[in-house]
Amino acid sequence: MAVKDRDRFSTATRIRLLGEQTAARVYRSQTKRQARRSRLTGRAALLALVLCSMVVALAYPIRQYVSQRAEIADLRRQKEEAAERVEQLRDRKARWQDDAYAEQQIRERLHYVMPGETGYIVVDPDAAKQSRTELGAADRPWYSNIWDGVDKADAAGQ
Repeated sequence: MAVKDRDRFSTATRIRLLGEQTAARVYRSQTKRQARRSRLTGRAALLALVLCSMVVALAYPIRQYVSQRAEIADLRRQKEEAAERVEQLRDRKARWQDDAYAEQQIRERLHYVMPGETGYIVVDPDAAKQSRTELGAADRPWYSNIWDGVDKADAAGQ
């Protein structure tokens, strides 16, 4: 036993024990680091980088695609509206080809009467109250606008 006690306190034994303890600590810390590293490996980081770069690279073309699809839908809607308008105009043209319809419109709009008939025009009393100055320039005949301009110029000179 004396040899064991002497070996226990020798410098070589102490250094060996310190080395073993240090190795154990290093081994424990390395296993903890490896456990932490295993969550995000180099492959996973590379995959995340590739996915992010693909998202960034495809963001603008996808936005353009979506906006162009919206524009195409809008143009199709405009095309359908134009087709409906063309159909309405064709119907209107066909109605004007009918002599009875044309005669009816001439009577209503131009106040024409057939020979032997008496024409009457009913004036709306509310319309007579409206003065000619209240009407907009586009709603009045051109000569009324000219005379109003002359009147205003004459009034400004006095």
